[in-house]
Amino acid sequence: MRNKRIQNQITAGRWTLPAVILICTCCWVASYLLFPDLAPLPKDGGDTYLWQAIRSFLPARWNDYVVSYLVYAVIGYFLIELNNRFAIIRIRASVQTAIYFLFVTACPEIHPLYAGDVASLAFLVSLYFLFGSYQRFQSSGHLFYSFLFIGAGSLVFPQLVYLSIPWLLGAYYLQSLNARSFCGALMGLAFPYWFLLGHAFFYDQMELFRQPFQLMVRFGKPFDFAAFSAWEWATLGYLFAHFAVSAAHCVTAGFEDKIRTRAYLQFLINLTGFLFLAIILQPAYCKELLPLLMISDSVLTGHFFTLTNSKASNVFFIVSLGALILLFGFNIWTLL
Repeated sequence: MRNKRIQNQITAGRWTLPAVILICTCCWVASYLLFPDLAPLPKDGGDTYLWQAIRSFLPARWNDYVVSYLVYAVIGYFLIELNNRFAIIRIRASVQTAIYFLFVTACPEIHPLYAGDVASLAFLVSLYFLFGSYQRFQSSGHLFYSFLFIGAGSLVFPQLVYLSIPWLLGAYYLQSLNARSFCGALMGLAFPYWFLLGHAFFYDQMELFRQPFQLMVRFGKPFDFAAFSAWEWATLGYLFAHFAVSAAHCVTAGFEDKIRTRAYLQFLINLTGFLFLAIILQPAYCKELLPLLMISDSVLTGHFFTLTNSKASNVFFIVSLGALILLFGFNIWTLL
């Protein structure tokens, strides 16, 4: 261990994840004690009826924090399973989960429960099935389930349906898209809405079925940079710095990974770029899209920190930890 740099000692340490969970839990409790009235505001166009129904079961503010914490914990577990199943980082690592927890904890504004939290869980499960379709001749089942979760997540956050565009491009890039799997993807995307249509028709509440489509086409002012708050600018800048460095490493050192892994990493790079662009185009949905962005960014960042061992990467790792502490302090200060 003496010959290892601080970066490698922490990323490969067996106590890193438990220590991060303890730190994040303390910060989570502190943010609730400091800002007990912090809660997501309704969107200008309103929330979906399904999301309103979910929110009605959480009358107390502390319920928001507890449920949100549990959702993020499940996401962290699935991030470990995602890497173990597809070997994106080449070793059985949990550093991507630790990084994800740190990213989320540094932003107290997204500690309460948002529709984007539930959508990000559906997003990650959908990503699991999409990666499982790699070079499969009979890939229609995998794409059906992948798009099924995209459709299910869009019932609480309708804008999630636009991820079907990079998902189809990703399926083509992963060599799993053909006429049959394309039809399976469309059926999976529409499947939750078939159930919603049956429920709405049976109870004569067709507005339940129409509302998600109305919200899908409701757009805010694009490139409205004044809509971003200071903490959002700081968080996006921090995440983009990690994305730029990690993406550059994946491109320049991609020959060290298997072809399959390079395909996964390239898709994650494209997906992260798409999410950054979506946030810039629609700043009103920044808080909902941030948990999704942090998922892909944490995997790329974990790949970089785990598989590099240079003086420059070690310096960047130390600077990142210091900047993360400053980011958390800054985000707390903006709420005071």
